[in-house]
Amino acid sequence: MRGGDRKSGNLFSYVSIEDRIPRRHPLRLIREIVNEVLEGLSADFSSAYSQLGRPSIPPEHLLRGLLLQAFYSIRSERQLMEQLNYNMLFRWFVGLGMDDAVWDASVFAKNRDRLLTQDVASKFLKGIITHERVARLLSRDHFSVDGTLIEAWASMKSFCPRDDGGKGDGLSRNREANFRGQKRKNDTHASTTDPAARLYRKGRGKSAQLCFMGHALMENRSGLAVAATVTHATGTAEREAALKMLECIERNPGATLGGDAAFDVWRFKSDLETLGIVPHMARRTDKTWGGLPFKPPPGYDLSLRHRKRIEEIFGWTKTVAGQAKTKFRGVGRVAASFIFAVAANNLIRLPKLVGASP
Repeated sequence: MRGGDRKSGNLFSYVSIEDRIPRRHPLRLIREIVNEVLEGLSADFSSAYSQLGRPSIPPEHLLRGLLLQAFYSIRSERQLMEQLNYNMLFRWFVGLGMDDAVWDASVFAKNRDRLLTQDVASKFLKGIITHERVARLLSRDHFSVDGTLIEAWASMKSFCPRDDGGKGDGLSRNREANFRGQKRKNDTHASTTDPAARLYRKGRGKSAQLCFMGHALMENRSGLAVAATVTHATGTAEREAALKMLECIERNPGATLGGDAAFDVWRFKSDLETLGIVPHMARRTDKTWGGLPFKPPPGYDLSLRHRKRIEEIFGWTKTVAGQAKTKFRGVGRVAASFIFAVAANNLIRLPKLVGASP
């Protein structure tokens, strides 16, 4: 018998939102780990809020909402609030009940700026990799490092000489501009939109752009990022950031570090040997500094194959999590957003890794 196309509304629902989420849904494992990590950050959250005034958005709800924004490529806070209004899965993950009101997008963004700092994002990433269900997946013997460019929230028209006080040429912001024949350098020019952005090009034949440089340190066993940061875009930023990230992680003596040819610099490899790390860098030439044939150390070819997996982290954070072009200004806020996106990439891979681990 054919059913009728009629809609009968019910006054009450007797099925809880918890029961509507499948037991084997990947977000269940992610939410368990995130809740335990956020519980360890409770003291940091308390210090960011005043004891007076009316209650604000709970920081745990806010950070879970930001994770959904990275997982599902939600472009803006306004679109996130719209989906929280009717998506039961999103409500359950954030911690809202079926009848709880959704926050205003402007209020959400204001609280996000207060909470999402570089320090909180770094502690959140560290809490994930030190979690008991994640730490056993990591290697302390083999690592890889690399950097990527993050386009700044500033146009080339805002890159003006420093001598004019940042006022440009006095014309409108949509003026016609022709930069041919002009020498535009970071020493003499700065962006009026984001002074922290730097003019940088990835290589010969590539176009220069205002950008920041994001860095990640990956362990080679599971391909999870154990550290991340953002710096100004310079020719030495990758090597300097790599040394700082290596000092913040747990590693065994004699650990290896893989990298591309940009890290094949004598001073950098000397600094690694001082830290007790064996450099496994892609070679610029087939000979050593003394002109002798290069003899690869044990495991060198394997490190070079595994180091390419770090590009998967950058690819996900820049395309899915929206970090190809940042919507923040300043190194600190760009770093917080990038590090949080790297942490989200670790979380999205955990359901399969934890299920496949012995």
